[in-house]
Amino acid sequence: MTKHHNMQSSLNKLGKVVTQIFHFKDGTKRTFDGLLIETVKEGKFTKINRTNGSILCINADNVNCFETFSEDLEEEKC
Repeated sequence: MTKHHNMQSSLNKLGKVVTQIFHFKDGTKRTFDGLLIETVKEGKFTKINRTNGSILCINADNVNCFETFSEDLEEEKC
């Protein structure tokens, strides 16, 4: 298993697993759940591992913004 460098993103404060809604330049929105924040690799395509074993690749040039929500059960209990 590859060890990923933690970029100390502010997203880390939300927990290890999140849901993100991406707002694309063409006006569409897509929701992705089970995103493992510690695995984010940035570049032309941002790559994020998911809890289901897949890898999400997003062309950063096509994204206006994204919303992020925690999926950590311990966080929801507070």
